Amino acid sequence: MAGEIAPSPMLSDALVILGAAGIVIPVFTRFRITPVIGFILIGIAVGPYGLGKLVFEYPWLAHITISDPDGLEPFAEFGIILLLFTIGLELSFNRLWQMRRLVFGLGALELIIIGIALAAVLSMMGQYWTGALALGFALAFSSTAIVLPISGTQSPVGRAALSMLLFEDIMIVPIVFVLGAMAPYAQSEGWEGLVDTLWQGGLVVVALLVLGRIALPRLFAQAARTKSPELFLAASLLVVIGASLATAATGLSPIVGALIAGLLIAETEYHGEVEGIMEPFKGLALGIFLITVGMSIDLMTVWANLGMILGAVVLVLVFKASVTGLLLRLMGARRSTAAETGVLMASPSETTLIVLAAASSAMLIQPGTAQFWQIVTAIGLTITPLLARLGRVIARRVEPVPELPEDDGTEPRTIIIGAGRVGRLVADMHKAHNRPYVAIDFDADMIAKAKRLGYRATFGDAARGDALTRLGIESAPAVVLTMDEPVLAQRLVSKLRKEHPELLIVARARDTNHAAELYRAGASHAVPETLESSLQLSEAVLVDIGVAMGPVIASIHEKRDEFREQLEREGHLDYRPKLRTSNVEA
Repeated sequence: MAGEIAPSPMLSDALVILGAAGIVIPVFTRFRITPVIGFILIGIAVGPYGLGKLVFEYPWLAHITISDPDGLEPFAEFGIILLLFTIGLELSFNRLWQMRRLVFGLGALELIIIGIALAAVLSMMGQYWTGALALGFALAFSSTAIVLPISGTQSPVGRAALSMLLFEDIMIVPIVFVLGAMAPYAQSEGWEGLVDTLWQGGLVVVALLVLGRIALPRLFAQAARTKSPELFLAASLLVVIGASLATAATGLSPIVGALIAGLLIAETEYHGEVEGIMEPFKGLALGIFLITVGMSIDLMTVWANLGMILGAVVLVLVFKASVTGLLLRLMGARRSTAAETGVLMASPSETTLIVLAAASSAMLIQPGTAQFWQIVTAIGLTITPLLARLGRVIARRVEPVPELPEDDGTEPRTIIIGAGRVGRLVADMHKAHNRPYVAIDFDADMIAKAKRLGYRATFGDAARGDALTRLGIESAPAVVLTMDEPVLAQRLVSKLRKEHPELLIVARARDTNHAAELYRAGASHAVPETLESSLQLSEAVLVDIGVAMGPVIASIHEKRDEFREQLEREGHLDYRPKLRTSNVEA
């Protein structure tokens, strides 16, 4: 028919991907299985080694297969960039600085020890030392794209995994440059290129930090004034893509720029809106990445070399899990945390594929060797969610947790966010007055400790999903925030106030300045711990040195009134806030 328009291969591939997402996510969610496995299986099925092989025999299969696997790679890379960007949004520069010992201590030890040990084993098996070194460090990497969505960044397992993965992401560029310099015909330009990249990249990072702090608040404030979600999305994409291109232009990994962009936006008041807008894009782009992983698995090659491939997978997983778990134990981690993190971090990474390609192009390893380890890596990525479950099972075995009888959740109860020292004290007071409560925390070790001590506690991330809904927040008499993370507490208060305007929200504040921020965010009461502890110390010392109790109590009330006035003034409030949670005090 004249004028008929045939669908382009790109549109056909987009239809396959969106159709896969529409099938994988609801089906696997229904059976409580991570969609990671589903996307990889879809990649195997629709890739060049699956149904793609039959397209010439059955042309109609072209409509349900990926016609251009290489064309998906930019979208897969974009998915990883968005993942690191959202991780940056969840962090802060202060928290990153607090993790420096883990990043450059645990992260460096993990990568160096595993890389050199695997290189030594491969060298003894006949691989030339340069190729063995390349393979050893390639296999030492773990998957940022799969591990962090599983572990999160708040729990002990998440923090340990994040620190190791951050160091690995930093080391990608130096390792690739060193491999290039080790090539049989490499000249000194490889080392010079590394030095140039480091100083130029350092300048770009400093420029991003300075310009970001100045420009980003103004950019997002302007976008917010328009009340246009489209403009907010455009501004977010502009920032993350611009920062990624800036670091990539100097030779650094684009994910470094994405992480910095996320950290900078996390310091602004618009981080929650940006995180919500970017979440769907991150999930879809990450799904594309997982599909590309599946498309790289040739089932016929796997079957022909099944014994060797499975043996290599098992040996790599067991060795990496053992070394990582041992390092964590030596650095003071609990047995359960060390075991779960070690197993979760055992599989290779999407970065492994990059390093293998660099080693192959530098002629350090043969193409057949590279293909073998690419298949091992793809299988490792596929089973990472299963490793996560295995790690949790092992963690419970090495450090059992007594289970309390579950309540039916029908009775209204106070929700305590945070099961640490302060959260447990709040729970003690509820038990003393026969008031029902439940504590929620994203720290698995903290929940395990609380349960061992007899508290009603459950694992969950109060800032995400329907965790609070499951605990009955609609009927809860109050929510108490006890975590010692000022930025997270402020975000959560703001979110709770928007979703539940009448809810009683009591929040722990670090000091009076933080209390003022919490009141502005919507807290019913904010309790500055530094103020109350200082007043109690003053009361104790004054009474013990002979001052009468009455004047001491009067002076403490007077000092508390002064801070009320300060909070009212600094918080721009039209009422005088309370500094205690009691309703008795005016």
